[in-house]
Amino acid sequence: MDDSAPSAAGPLSGMRVIDLTAMVMGPYCTQIMADMGAEVIKIEPPGGDDTRHISVGPEPGMSGVFANVNRGKRSVVLDLRTEAGARALRSLIPGADVFVHSMRGAAIERLGFGYPAVAALNPSIVYTNCYGYGRRGPYAGLPAYDDTVQAECGIPWTQQQLTGAPGFAGTIVADKVAGMTALYATTMALLHRERTGEGQEVEVAMFETMAAFMLVEHANGAMFEPPLGPAGYPRALSAHRRPYRTADGHLAALVYNDKQWNAFVGAVRPDWAGPEFATLAQRAARIDTVYAHLAGTFRQRTTAEWLRLLRELQIPAAPVRTLDELFADPHLEAVGFFETVDSQDGPVRFPGPPAWFSRTPGRVRGPAPRLGAHTDEVLAEASASKRSGAGPAARDRAAETNGRAR
Repeated sequence: MDDSAPSAAGPLSGMRVIDLTAMVMGPYCTQIMADMGAEVIKIEPPGGDDTRHISVGPEPGMSGVFANVNRGKRSVVLDLRTEAGARALRSLIPGADVFVHSMRGAAIERLGFGYPAVAALNPSIVYTNCYGYGRRGPYAGLPAYDDTVQAECGIPWTQQQLTGAPGFAGTIVADKVAGMTALYATTMALLHRERTGEGQEVEVAMFETMAAFMLVEHANGAMFEPPLGPAGYPRALSAHRRPYRTADGHLAALVYNDKQWNAFVGAVRPDWAGPEFATLAQRAARIDTVYAHLAGTFRQRTTAEWLRLLRELQIPAAPVRTLDELFADPHLEAVGFFETVDSQDGPVRFPGPPAWFSRTPGRVRGPAPRLGAHTDEVLAEASASKRSGAGPAARDRAAETNGRAR
């Protein structure tokens, strides 16, 4: 571990991001950029991002979901359908490094802020489109939400293999995975620009992202020519793959490789563990039977007894926790995972950045902004920058810009 003192600035310090995204996919991408030191200017219509109103919050327009994925940003209200609003946005583009939006392609073009128009104002900009479906396919332009993309990429079908009925994952996985994909795609384009000076257009679509995500393991035999079997990873689709019931609750455990299997069989000595289960390949071929046998065995002891034994044997095991329990988890407490930030509504305990950096750590840069809270100051800064003739690359700004109170 590097013992030198870390910098107060994150790895994206000096970057300025113009954020025209709403809901979760795009805002999650730019939230991480803000945590990592970028200055993120969130452009909102007069009514604000709809996510301001979708869950409980301390005041109207500050739902918990909105507060989390828009923390540390500055809010600027512009009506881009008016010439004044469009002119104001155009004034911000020359000083930006990234322009990211989540409108449909026809809508952003209609407003005059497609890639050619933005690149004409700032050729070095990285311009990221966050779409439901890519523009080059027949689904281009269709509306998309997390539920519909989950359905199209196979998640409800996989859940049906486990439960007997199609079901969504209990989290907005498509929005979040697509948001992280937009983040890494944007930062890769920034790396290319640092090496070459070239800006470029980037496109990230939820459907393509989730198809790639699901097919990591589930492509399986269908990848080969000719196919060696249907798409689907048998271990993940086993009907018996679920937390095991114990004598007093539930437990998640995976007795997986041969070392773990031999340790488990040696300690527990189940009467069903015959030679047909001796190797990983043999167990994989009979995975549903293995899970069924293990389910019967795990009923014989309490959760605490199993956790004690399995951890002694170095076999991965965990209790089944509630979401509320995460806020008091001793490991998360020890690593400083949660960060409490003062806001206009009192302290907010945010889940902080999960990645650790020895020199340029990320942190929650501030609370989510009230609607339009920074409109005047951001536009005044743009006007002053234009008068002074400042260059277009926000990466050349002093790092302390990112430490301003939001």
